[in-house]
Amino acid sequence: MAPRPTSLQVIPEQRTGATAPECGRRQFLADALRLSGGALVLLAGGSAADALAAVAEKPRGEAYSWDEHLYAYLIDTSKCIGCGSCVRACEAENKVPDGFYRTWIERYVIGMDQTHVDSPNGGKDGFGPVQVGFTATKSFFVPKMCNHCRATPCVQVCPVGASYRTKDGVVMVDGERCIGCAYCVQACPFGSRFISPVTHTAEKCTWCYHRITKGLRPACVEVCPTGARQFGDLKREDDPVRRAIAQDRVEVLQAHLLTEPQCYYLHLDKEVR
Repeated sequence: MAPRPTSLQVIPEQRTGATAPECGRRQFLADALRLSGGALVLLAGGSAADALAAVAEKPRGEAYSWDEHLYAYLIDTSKCIGCGSCVRACEAENKVPDGFYRTWIERYVIGMDQTHVDSPNGGKDGFGPVQVGFTATKSFFVPKMCNHCRATPCVQVCPVGASYRTKDGVVMVDGERCIGCAYCVQACPFGSRFISPVTHTAEKCTWCYHRITKGLRPACVEVCPTGARQFGDLKREDDPVRRAIAQDRVEVLQAHLLTEPQCYYLHLDKEVR
């Protein structure tokens, strides 16, 4: 199994029971959910004010319905140049703590019988030259993130129901409910979760749920200069990602684990795990 970025850490600090202000925020969120027709989901570390703002930003008459969407993500590894723009955009958009990553890039340097994998600073600053002790025959970059699995182990092990999958196919974390036990961090086979040193709750890629429910693309997709990252809706017959999944030779990471990832890859080399 390829090594994961070493900065995906677990901070063993747990939150205790809800305080009075927290209970107030939960009631506020419930009210916000009713106002939004049940479509609003509070992101990890979000606040009641954020929830209300999200409702207020919704154009009248254009309420989001998650029954009308089913999202998937597609990465073409042959197009990734390891520039790190996606990692930087994710950090800025989601206020990711320094040293942690919701998405990252791995560099693979391959020889006849040896493989070198690295991800300096999650690939955020790009990749400089690297010396390996073997003759390299090829090298490439592989972006990684939460795979938003259909049969996700992180949801199964959460003792308080903070991890869940939405009807439109996005695996989320309820920051108000999460107790920071890190069971989900340990259960994820892709190393995509971490305990935030700021909120002390689990965080991960959400495919920028606050953006896609407004018809926007995830920040990482928006800034990718080569089109290596694509985001699609499987309920749209004309969607390019849907067509690629249906017609091209796509693969998923660690398919043998049967988690049914919804992050698909084109041109994925056999060395990638």
